[in-house]
Parts: sequence; structure tokens; C-alpha cells
Amino acid sequence: MLSTSGILGYGFSEEALRIGMAAAPHVIGADGGSTDPGPHYLGSGTGFCARLSVKRDLRLMLLAAMAARIPCIVGTAGGAGGEPHLQDTAALVREIAREEGLSFRMALIHAEQDAATLKAAVAAGRTTALAKLPTLDDATIDRAVRVVGMMGPEPIIRALDAGAQVILCGRSSDPAQWAAVAIRAGLPPAPSWYAGKMLECGAEPAVPKEPDCLLVTVRDDHVVCEPPNPIRRCTPLSVSNFALHENASPIRHVEPGGILDTADISIDAVTDRAVRVGGMRWTSSPTYTVKLEGVELNGYRTMTVCGTRDPVLIGQIDSYLAAHRDRVAARAAAIGVRAGGWRLAVRTYGRDGVMADWEPERDAGSPHELGFVLEVVAADQETANTVLAVARTSLLHADFPGRLCKEGNMAFPFSPSDIPLGPHYRFSIFHTMAVDDPCAPFPIEYEAV
Repeated sequence: MLSTSGILGYGFSEEALRIGMAAAPHVIGADGGSTDPGPHYLGSGTGFCARLSVKRDLRLMLLAAMAARIPCIVGTAGGAGGEPHLQDTAALVREIAREEGLSFRMALIHAEQDAATLKAAVAAGRTTALAKLPTLDDATIDRAVRVVGMMGPEPIIRALDAGAQVILCGRSSDPAQWAAVAIRAGLPPAPSWYAGKMLECGAEPAVPKEPDCLLVTVRDDHVVCEPPNPIRRCTPLSVSNFALHENASPIRHVEPGGILDTADISIDAVTDRAVRVGGMRWTSSPTYTVKLEGVELNGYRTMTVCGTRDPVLIGQIDSYLAAHRDRVAARAAAIGVRAGGWRLAVRTYGRDGVMADWEPERDAGSPHELGFVLEVVAADQETANTVLAVARTSLLHADFPGRLCKEGNMAFPFSPSDIPLGPHYRFSIFHTMAVDDPCAPFPIEYEAV
């Protein structure tokens, strides 16, 4: 099985694709999305990769698949797997087919969930909270802008059985599209799922790391990983390092329908560029569950970026920022902005901007410059813009003990300095839903392209 990259639109080497296709794979594909970029893309219905980049990758994959007469599968289409994402990706596929004169049977596997179905599951006691969220209820469902279910391999197998050569999935478990092909071919679930874990991010299990292709061969009791690009190689270290990717446990990987157990795997080099992994186990779950991901509108956001290299200010930055918060609250109230109707965040880069309160080296020496990202979230864009303008002015001009500068305290790299970001979303649904039929939440639509 040939994966072109970690995310559709990240790009890959055309030479790697050519070499990979010369190995006669049974499927070519790519994962199309993730929750990593946050809730905005699911809420807004937009993709986080540029359309031209996605089209370039898709064009090369479709041409290769059609020439070899093998399926081309995209998981979590469009970045988040909602209905707008699925439809946008389908439109790109049709556009490429027109331009290249291609014909094929395409399947769209829908993953967006309707409120009535979710409420029925809640009423039947079939939902469970993840990530310490509260129990799912009707009010949370009603507030959600969009909710997707994460499909396993079963709907993809159904689409393959129906003769689809191009399959676009809504939200799907990252390894599911690969596991589907291997399981359908009669291979055991354990190596099939492990192959999916390796393929989901393209050449990430190889070194040097860069978006590119990965070829994985699945056998009854092991998988072999090898990057087609001759400048890359899989090593036992690079593969075992990637095996920890995005998992709460290093050995138990929870997937739709079961658990992949890697406690007793062996990871061995078979050449200087290929690695064999064996000894994985699969345990089916007594109840099949589908993960639900939903977002709700959390207000509107505006931000600005600035920095200082004033040593006097840097030496007292904590007290300055504390006073800054009080000044902003007072000035916002003075112009009629309701208290409690907005939130201000100030991230200080050069000290703890990345890890915030978790930063272990917060007091390790005095930096010569600090950068600040100010963010205001409010119930409407005008309020966010207003409070951000107040916060920017206060940070720029307020006095502090020992101040020597006679003008602004901050340097701003952009004009305009204040950047409205529009709707702000948050994840409100991270739950599982028990289902009797793994295909039921994911209807499939077929078309001749």
C-alpha cells in the first residue's frame, strides 16, 4: 500500500511516487485531515491546506491510480471531514477528471451526523464522554455548528465491494483506509491496523523527515515499511519513534472496533532502508463505538502581535502585564463594554509563550527581547475589536517604574496592527457513540465521474 504524504496537500516527491508505483501497490492514498489544527476548520467548513496544493497532490494520485487500475482513497477529506470538506474535495476530483479526461466510479462516504440521531443515542444511553468532558446532552448538540463521526474500515470496505475506484471519506480514523484494504484482502486485523498506523503520515516513519511517500507491505504476521524515495530510509529507531505518534499509551491503540496491542512487537532492519515489524495483536471490542467530534461557536476573535527589547520593562514584565489587565478592564468599562463579555489572553514569546504555566525554564535568565500575542475573544466582532484596541494602546503607552523611553513601549511588525480573525470555535463534543452497525452512521453516495 502506498501513502503519498501525511496530509493531502502537504506535497510529495514525484520521483518517489514513480518508484512507489513501480512496486505495483494495491492501493494509493493519503489522509486528508486531522484535529491537530484545532476546531476552526470543522466549525467554518474550510480546509487548512491550500486548494492548489491539494489539487496538485490529487492530480498525481488520480493519474497514477487510473494508470495502474487500483483504488485511490482519501481519508478525512478536506481537513476535517465534514460535509463542506467532503463536497469541496469531490469538486476538485471532478475538475481534475474533466481536465485529464479520466473516468471512474467514485464513492463519497458521509460522516457528518444529524442532531436527531445524536439525541436518540443520548436518550438510549449510548454515548460516553472523552477528555473529561461532561455527559453529552441535547443542549450541547443543539449548540454544535457541526458534528462528525469517525468511521472505521467497514464503510470503506463496502465502497470497495461496490466497485468504487476513487473513495473520498468524511472524518475517518487515520489508519482506517489502509486497514480496510488489507482486511478486505483477507489479512488479519493486527498487521492491517499496524500498517495503517505507519501509512497515516506518509514518510514520517522514515529519515530524513519531510512530507513524502511510504510503501508498506502487509503479511499475515508482520509488515515491512520502506520509503520509495532513495534519499530516505526506515530504521528501527525511526519506526519505533513514529509508533508513539498521537497515542496516550505507547502500546495500546484504541481504534473503531477494537484495540491494537503492540506490547510484544519486534522491530528489525531487513535492509539499510526497510524495517520489519511483527508481533502485534488485535482484540475486538464487545461494543463497537464511533468517536464523535463537534464544535460550537465560542465568540469572535481579534489579535495583534508586538515585541519589546526594553531591559527595564522586561525586568518587571509580570507586574506590568498584571497592571495591564486591570487597565484594560477599567478602560473597556469606561467606554461601555460589558464586564465579563470578553476574554483577554497575552502570550509572551521568549519566555513562556509555547508552554505557558507548564514552562520549566521560565526564570532561566533574562531574555534580551520578548514578543507578545494579544488575543481578545468576545460575543461579537465589534466588541473583540474594541477591547483589543484598548489592550494594544495600553500595552504600547502605559508608564512603568524606571521608564526611559519617551514614546511607545512596543514594536509592531504589521500595519494595520489589529487583525480581526472572525468566528472562534471550540470543541464541545469529544464523545463516543455505541452503534450496532459500523456502516449505519456513514451513508455512501456513488457517482460515475
